[in-house]
Amino acid sequence: MTDVSLSLQSNAGSVNILKKISLKVEQGESIGLVGPSGSGKSSLLMVMGGLEKASSGKLQVLGNDFGRMGEDDLARFRRAHMGIVFQSFHLIPTMTALENVAAPLELAGVSDAMRRAENELAAVGLGHRAEHYPAQMSGGEQQRTALARAAVMRPDILLADEPTGNLDAQSGEAIIDLLFGLRDKYGSTLILVTHAPDLAARCDRMVQLRDGEVTAAQGAAA
Repeated sequence: MTDVSLSLQSNAGSVNILKKISLKVEQGESIGLVGPSGSGKSSLLMVMGGLEKASSGKLQVLGNDFGRMGEDDLARFRRAHMGIVFQSFHLIPTMTALENVAAPLELAGVSDAMRRAENELAAVGLGHRAEHYPAQMSGGEQQRTALARAAVMRPDILLADEPTGNLDAQSGEAIIDLLFGLRDKYGSTLILVTHAPDLAARCDRMVQLRDGEVTAAQGAAA
């Protein structure tokens, strides 16, 4: 991305969320985005995922210019190339764990969606919970299900926004281990938003934001 800015309208007028951010991420690289609350970490992740449109600047992902793509094209791109994990699990409450994981495969018309979903649930240690609904699972189990759903399309890019934020320390550590394991399994690029520097330090590079600007970057590709 080059000189990417994001401004949103509020009752007080336009608010500058991101300010001319330039960042290059290599395929297969892992980036930890850190910074205080309100620094723009989650907004940057939303822009990188095409969930929020940059106000200015250029964002190119896998050779695609997000600024030239409409909402439908961006949605198809995410489905084909991205897995996204949020702090809130965003599981569909009326679907079982298996159905939640299979959903993106079925939307993509994959014929063996259920078999692949079963395999992905087993990979995160939840094969025995396939027929349970989100309300019947712990927070850690729900986040594992969300991870399986994000990984089931074998994404080129994994985006994770505070994936341990609603979990206890033990469950959070297990989720991070699984997240990095999935990254290694599929060779995915990983962008991890976290308030915990020790988690970000597991990435190839740590990028710090403050007031919508990159203030520091460290690591092999910094």
